[in-house]
Amino acid sequence: MAVTPIAADAGDDVNIDHLEDRQMTVASILRNKGTDIISASPENTLSEIIAILGSKKIGAVMVLNGDGSIAGIISERDAVAAISREGSAALENPVSAYMTSKVITCAGDDSINDVMGKMTSGRFRHLPVMKDGALVG
Repeated sequence: MAVTPIAADAGDDVNIDHLEDRQMTVASILRNKGTDIISASPENTLSEIIAILGSKKIGAVMVLNGDGSIAGIISERDAVAAISREGSAALENPVSAYMTSKVITCAGDDSINDVMGKMTSGRFRHLPVMKDGALVG
């Protein structure tokens, strides 16, 4: 992973040695962003999911089973791929047909570098946050 250097004028006294000790974590992002979780059930139609994505201005929706456990995640990319394969008929099918069911997660104390590595290698942009087996963000 590339590290972006900090620009400084020749006369500035910049010490970046301490930055390694203060790595940003997922928890620090959630403190600013919030922990709201937008979810749906596996039976919701793709059309309903698209309506949620649009109205909430988000890129993914968690799909939860009745007991609150993670069934999957559906992103706008998944929706577009489904419609491109099946046309408008996909809109009336359950989201369970298109969601990613093997969901990669992270924890609040994970560093941003670790999370970025997971997201890059998995080629996804949304990563649910877990704490003690429960979805928290």
